[in-house]
Amino acid sequence: MSLVTEHLQRHDKAFEVLPHPPALSAIDEARIIGIGAEDVIKTLVLDTAAGHALAVLPAVERLDLKLAQRAVEDRHAHLASEDEMSRDFPGFDLGAVPPLGSLLGVPIFVDPEVIAHETVVFAGSQSESVKIRTAALFDDESITVVPLSLHPDYDDF
Repeated sequence: MSLVTEHLQRHDKAFEVLPHPPALSAIDEARIIGIGAEDVIKTLVLDTAAGHALAVLPAVERLDLKLAQRAVEDRHAHLASEDEMSRDFPGFDLGAVPPLGSLLGVPIFVDPEVIAHETVVFAGSQSESVKIRTAALFDDESITVVPLSLHPDYDDF
């Protein structure tokens, strides 16, 4: 059992574990487990003046760093390096940091496109994915929903 699945069980979350051969990206993860990439979310670690923050967006989208900097209110925020992630999140595989701010003790920023999905799949490790209802994933997380990738429907934000 991984740290992620233990955390979800402790919080009485219903989820499904999808074991698979190692995947190094969210797009590879989708291909390997045989689902559409639009159903997979990825978690990126931002390095900010206040510490780390998580940016959660659909696997098929690219992080817009300017939007992320605006979200975290730090114009110098940038993606954390692999060395920083290995040092600061040693219990997690590279590329498999979960979208669980409460587990990691960091703020979490979620793209509205993620919230629009009924269920999502995310990496629990490089060889284990987790399928969960989006509402259940975030219901006891303190999240900020904010555009993190360019999308034509984001004019309202």
